[in-house]
Amino acid sequence: MKRLLLAASCIPALTLPAIAEQHVNMEVRAEVMNRDGDSVGTVTINETASGQALIIVALSGLSEGAHGIHFHETGDCSADDFTSAGGHIAGDADHGVMVEGGPHPGDMPNIVVGSDGNTNVEIFNDRIDIADHLLDEDGAAFIVHSGPDDYMSQPSGDSGDRVACGVLEEV
Repeated sequence: MKRLLLAASCIPALTLPAIAEQHVNMEVRAEVMNRDGDSVGTVTINETASGQALIIVALSGLSEGAHGIHFHETGDCSADDFTSAGGHIAGDADHGVMVEGGPHPGDMPNIVVGSDGNTNVEIFNDRIDIADHLLDEDGAAFIVHSGPDDYMSQPSGDSGDRVACGVLEEV
């Protein structure tokens, strides 16, 4: 069984069912760090046999409530505010599911963090191309924002500051 490596011990390890392992074509993962440089968990992207990306988000130590999450265009989390990751992976689309011409390939639903600071969620995304978007020449990053994405404000959903970042790498 594939096991996600989680730096935060309070989050149970998430695994793909054994039958699912044989249907994963490529896997990309990032250790997600907060602004203090502490690990808050992982995000794993599996390219499935159907061509859809299965995104597994397992995070801890975040503030309670909804947070926007996105794939950003550059695999660089070096700036203190994570702006080095650039904007969303946008392709030719507008931001959000509430607008005509959207969503970006890097747009995803908000995550909801419980009062314990943890979130574990699986998301399917049929717009993101792992090889072309996440593993291109300058890479890509996974970003957690301080607030929820409103799914329509341009260019990024008015989801607030970037509070966590992880550089995506092929496993």
